[in-house]
Amino acid sequence: MDIALLVAGFVLAILGLFGSFLPVIPGPPMSWLGLLVLYLTSSVPMNWWILGITLFVTVVVSILDYWIPAAGSKFFGGSKSGAWGATIGLVAGLFIPIPLGFLIGAFAGAFVGEWMHQQDLQQSLKAAFGSFIGLIASGFMKFLVSLTFLFIYLWVFWQHQSAFF
Repeated sequence: MDIALLVAGFVLAILGLFGSFLPVIPGPPMSWLGLLVLYLTSSVPMNWWILGITLFVTVVVSILDYWIPAAGSKFFGGSKSGAWGATIGLVAGLFIPIPLGFLIGAFAGAFVGEWMHQQDLQQSLKAAFGSFIGLIASGFMKFLVSLTFLFIYLWVFWQHQSAFF
């Protein structure tokens, strides 16, 4: 049973990394669940401090994930249409068969969303840039948190590996 939980926790932690950039997967919450599953094994003693601190970080990052792209867009004069466009463009960009297609999709989506809202090319480009920067900053923040959670997972596993095998 412990091996199944160990594998499930690792898969959740890896999915959390992908979820940092894919809006359909909640990155840090998924990574945190991976940590929780690791601590639910009988081989690893429960550490409420690590779980509590990482849960707090997960909640804060999840809140900031909604705020940062909107703040970036508003700072550059954008609207919610640009933020929505950036998110839709990011998902569509995942299906573009070129490297970093999701980045191109996010910017193009933000631009189209802003242009449909404002009908001003110059302002739409400026606001699209703000939405794009906010989305990238938010994704990078989520990636760093999920990567940190993966390292914690591996560190805790390494300390207790003899109990598993």
